Amino acid sequence: MSALAVLAPRLGSGPRLDIDLGAVAANTRLLAGRATGELMAVVKADGFGHGALGVARTALAHGATRLGVTSLDEAWALRDAGLAVPLLSWLNPVDADWATAAARDVEVAVPSLEHLAAVAAAPGRHRVHLHVDAGMARDGADPACWAQLCRAARRAEQRGEVEVVGVMGHLGCADDPSDECNALGRTRFAWALETARATGLRPVDRHLASTAATLTDPRAHHTMSRVGAGLVGIDPSGTVALRAGLTLTAPLVSVRRVRAGTAVGYGHAHRTAHPTYLGLIPLGYADGLPRPASDRAEVLVRGARRPLVGRISMDQCVVDVGPGGAEPGETVTILGPGDDGEPTAADWAGWSDTIEHEVVTGLGARVRSRT
Repeated sequence: MSALAVLAPRLGSGPRLDIDLGAVAANTRLLAGRATGELMAVVKADGFGHGALGVARTALAHGATRLGVTSLDEAWALRDAGLAVPLLSWLNPVDADWATAAARDVEVAVPSLEHLAAVAAAPGRHRVHLHVDAGMARDGADPACWAQLCRAARRAEQRGEVEVVGVMGHLGCADDPSDECNALGRTRFAWALETARATGLRPVDRHLASTAATLTDPRAHHTMSRVGAGLVGIDPSGTVALRAGLTLTAPLVSVRRVRAGTAVGYGHAHRTAHPTYLGLIPLGYADGLPRPASDRAEVLVRGARRPLVGRISMDQCVVDVGPGGAEPGETVTILGPGDDGEPTAADWAGWSDTIEHEVVTGLGARVRSRT
């Protein structure tokens, strides 16, 4: 028969996400030192899961000169917080609130003729960055339409409807500096700039590089680099040791002694090989622990890595704490910088067949956060 110990609830005893803004500061300084032009701090997806406002303020204090986000909703939150620096939003539907963007001095990306027409028709004078597809077949104008977009933007500029302040693109393979895709992307971006200038446009801001290219390819820097993942310690190129910016911990809700052969979790996907103790962690895939990491991931218990066993459930997972056991209420470390042997976001990405970006941005709202 198994023995079960349950922790009595107490205030502040739940999972917590601790953000290290000192790491963000150090990473920003390093990236600003690598960039040959300005540094835009990209704080989309709530600052890659690290808190957009904290990351933004820290980055601006340590070398970044402006901010970038995807949606206008993300831009409003930064303006509401009093951040008055240059701010670019680059992923919006055609019917977005362009008038408010102009009124709140938010620069916007224009990836199509339809977007340009909608922006130009909205009240206000709009500062825009024409966005070219540099080889990803994703966001950005198709090169076949680029010259037409530039001519239309120049006419809108002459009418006083827009001011084309930038041209932007994105490299699809910058995480592998040797990939020939990067040379093709740089060439297409150079062509896009020449085409824009030939129509009479004079974009002051020209930006192609994100974190990986900022670290590995000065040819892609132009007047500005956009960095987001690097701010929080993720280097997609794997060439620089950046500092991780978060630590996720949780208490053991309960600990039980079990026999060899005990089935664990949904589908009985795991059976214990020996008598051991199992600890229950109140985190699951609704909190951002990837389900594909089931029976592969580890957490830190009493200074040692111990395996998660069975399937990760929506709200909980189980750790085999070993024959020495553990006490209910003890804190286990789910992920962190790795300084004390705890799993890192890179470890979780490997166990889940994904990337660190997905791990850190997937951490759920139920996890309490503090800096």
